[in-house]
Amino acid sequence: MAGSSQKSLIYIDNTTCEQCYACVRVCPTKALKISVEEGYPELMPERCIGCGHCVTACSPGSISYRKEKDKVRKLIKDKKKTAAIVDPSISGEFHDITDYRKFVEMIRALGFDIVSEIAFGVDIIAEQYKGLLEDFKGKYYITANCPAVVQYVEKFHPELVDNMAPVVSPMIAMAKIMRKQYGGDLKIVSIGPCIAAKQEALRYTGASKVDAVLTFVELREMFEEDEIKESKLEYSDFDPPIGRKGSLYPISRGWLQACEMSEDLIEGKVITAEGQKDMIDAVFQFKENVNFICRNLNLFYNEGCLMGPGTSRNGKKFVRRTLVTDYVTKRLETISKGQWNEHMRDFLQLDYSRAFNKDDQRLPEPSEEKINEILKIIGQESSDQQMGCQVCGYRSCRDFAIAVSKGIARPEMCHTYTARKSKQYIESLRKTNRKLEETQQALELSEKTARKEQQLAKEASQRSTTMLKKLPSAVVIVDENLKILESNEQFIEIMGEEAREINDIIPGLVGADLKSLLSYNIHNLFSFVLKNNEDIMNKDIKLGDRLFNMSIFTINKHKIVGAVLRDLYQPEVRKEEVIRRVTHVIDDNLNMVQQIGYLLGESASVIEKKLSTIIETYKDEDEKNKNQ
Repeated sequence: MAGSSQKSLIYIDNTTCEQCYACVRVCPTKALKISVEEGYPELMPERCIGCGHCVTACSPGSISYRKEKDKVRKLIKDKKKTAAIVDPSISGEFHDITDYRKFVEMIRALGFDIVSEIAFGVDIIAEQYKGLLEDFKGKYYITANCPAVVQYVEKFHPELVDNMAPVVSPMIAMAKIMRKQYGGDLKIVSIGPCIAAKQEALRYTGASKVDAVLTFVELREMFEEDEIKESKLEYSDFDPPIGRKGSLYPISRGWLQACEMSEDLIEGKVITAEGQKDMIDAVFQFKENVNFICRNLNLFYNEGCLMGPGTSRNGKKFVRRTLVTDYVTKRLETISKGQWNEHMRDFLQLDYSRAFNKDDQRLPEPSEEKINEILKIIGQESSDQQMGCQVCGYRSCRDFAIAVSKGIARPEMCHTYTARKSKQYIESLRKTNRKLEETQQALELSEKTARKEQQLAKEASQRSTTMLKKLPSAVVIVDENLKILESNEQFIEIMGEEAREINDIIPGLVGADLKSLLSYNIHNLFSFVLKNNEDIMNKDIKLGDRLFNMSIFTINKHKIVGAVLRDLYQPEVRKEEVIRRVTHVIDDNLNMVQQIGYLLGESASVIEKKLSTIIETYKDEDEKNKNQ
């Protein structure tokens, strides 16, 4: 029974991804798109065919596939019997093992009860194809042995689903055979070079079910984890049924020899294509020219199963091919053809038919206007759109523009576009560097000017501070929070013992709170000037038993004010203040005299003379004191 599953096959680790887009370029179905926000590849599982090309193309190892080692270990620990069915390409994978019977025993050492080779399943399927293709009724077929090819047709050429050969793959056929041979409750684990087989296994239940799929890479990891080595084990052969020429299946034309079909270029009715490009081209041409080609297609996504994505990296195709043919040659010498014929008769009676699903994942075609817009962006609007360097992973610039329009590619994947942008970026950097040099020169000049001004300001500050200290009057400057910014010794002396103690710790009382030194009615005058920006001049205040004349004035609106306090009990201040005030009285009286002079006449002159006499008396006395 066929089923389906959305369980993800491919995983991407963005933490190690270098955003080189190699995976996007090699993906045949463009199942990887670039995230607009972060620029990382993002998998679209519904478009993935499980070819594994992205895994092998990712040099940082950021892309991996679903591992099933833990699942297999659980199956082995179960009370039910567990069988391993092994792809014939294992002989090409384990070139480091001298005799195939050793890796058979190594697989048993993992805990499998039965170890068989899928080669017999290939022999059975070969007979199915032989009957299908020889009984020609005007219809040409595409083989369904490679699960990646099957998914590619179902998703991107669903109109060809009816041309898919309705025969299960050798893996599924072998699962049915093993359950017939060893019992319906047998647990089956397939071991091979294919990643797509993991997804294929999820499509079947019942007698066709494959419970887990391991790649050769996973198998090697399990050997290492369990410390299973060739040198520690004896020989062991595969359990029956044993295959014959089906062991040639890893080589793309191998199954043709298994079913003894002609490969003659003139008489043969099957064309074999392997590898991503040839496979895709073959499907396109089959769709468009099948009545002209008049041949069946034998397709493998990879170069046969020898180079599948589940094999060890850096494998050598022709070395593996030689290992497979040498292995088959030796096997054919020891296999009992009579027993093989008997097994063939017994198992050919099973049902190996299958159906396919039309799962169209093609995206709607964009408008010509949108395509041309993208071509213009990447600088290819005037070139031959059918050509291209193909570095982006698309066959032409037009195909790439279509992919960008569909949202599954980015312009940055185009080598020409990126090179042009890089050139523009370099030129932009040059211009920026020139501007930076000019700016740096201007900054250096500005810095020199600023240092000079800073020095002048410092000197001015020092002069003002010196002058402030020498003033006979008390001076204090405060900020908007009534915190002292500067004060002189006369102010500290007026404030008393507490201020002197603070001054010993903080010279000039800098940072001290004025409110803690002056009463509310006085420091409130400072607040008034700060708030209203209105100066208070010559106001008499009393501090303790002493009388002071205070002026508060704005230095920086609403931010800084200053105050000058003069002790009116000091003789020089008192005389100066008397003179100032008498002069003020004379000025006031003169104004009054001008208004009523016509009434008082000579009286004004008398008053003025008397007042002038008083002033002169004080001035004379002051001069005498100074001379003494």
